[in-house]
Amino acid sequence: MGDQFAQSELGMVPALRWEEPPEGPVLVLLDQTRLPQEEVELVCTDVQALVAAIRALAVRGAPVLGLAGAYGIALAAARGYDVLEAADLLAHARPTAVNLAYGVRRAVAAYEQASPDQAAAAALAEARALHAQDAAASTAMAEYGGRLLAELVPGGGYRILTHCNTGALVSGGEGTALGVVMAAHRVGELRRLWVDETRPLLQGARLTAYEAARAGMPYTLLVDSAAGSLFTAGEVDAVLIGADRIAADGSTANKVGSYPLAVLARYHHVPFVVVAPTTTVDLGTPDGASIEVEQRAGSEVTDLAPSPLGTQAYNPAFDVTPPELITAIVTENGVVSPVTAESLAAVCGQTTGQPLA
Repeated sequence: MGDQFAQSELGMVPALRWEEPPEGPVLVLLDQTRLPQEEVELVCTDVQALVAAIRALAVRGAPVLGLAGAYGIALAAARGYDVLEAADLLAHARPTAVNLAYGVRRAVAAYEQASPDQAAAAALAEARALHAQDAAASTAMAEYGGRLLAELVPGGGYRILTHCNTGALVSGGEGTALGVVMAAHRVGELRRLWVDETRPLLQGARLTAYEAARAGMPYTLLVDSAAGSLFTAGEVDAVLIGADRIAADGSTANKVGSYPLAVLARYHHVPFVVVAPTTTVDLGTPDGASIEVEQRAGSEVTDLAPSPLGTQAYNPAFDVTPPELITAIVTENGVVSPVTAESLAAVCGQTTGQPLA
């Protein structure tokens, strides 16, 4: 029997879903490494398979990694595996995205607080609750982000530049930054979506373009290094990105290449906006320098652009944008602007799901 979150509005195969076939519960993932050429699903029957999928980026994006972490604990509990061992494996599968460990902690807490005969069901219920909350957060961020865009770019007809992928593939709903873009498109206010390829793994070219095409958005793909020419030509009204971890001071880790966009945006007086749920804010990480940046295999770079044998490659998965370069952070609880430790903490302290002001 399929999970309640089985189909997106765009008709896409969901990023992940829980299934309970006769042979036992499984977590089904849309293999994002195979997109856009084909929609192939991976069926995870154990935590080791899920961890491998996370590390390979078959499932990726901060919010959905939180869901994967929570469902992974539910899977371990339902299958009779060691839940605490599973928690350790999952929480350390990728170091920068804070949501992964957050989802693990929530499901483990529910598991430990329940009676032994109800523990597995409690973990699954918590994963489903987190899934629903993330979907609701997407809706709220789209509304807050839409209001902010209307203030920052009077007159509508937005030309938005985005980096990496932040839509339904990374969320229980329509996404973070791309969810805001989707809302603008839906009401006819999106003039052009500029999509960075997002080197080296091309999450923009493969995944954002895939989602934009399905939604019928007016979009144009560009190599990352072409962004500067767009700013110079006055073709960008706002930059919208997501986040994998936001430190207590507002420093934001996102896919490598985000920081240069922030510098360009500041120089050209273009708003630079981060869209992320409060689950991505880590108040225990004081500043950007304290964020652990995942270093990935150099082969991801050298295989994409064939290089001489023995070439070494520098391949950080993320970079960090300091708060002074960020115009605003949009969360499900409201907009943080200016971005300071105090304003960020205040928004995170609000009740999730609070009615929009």
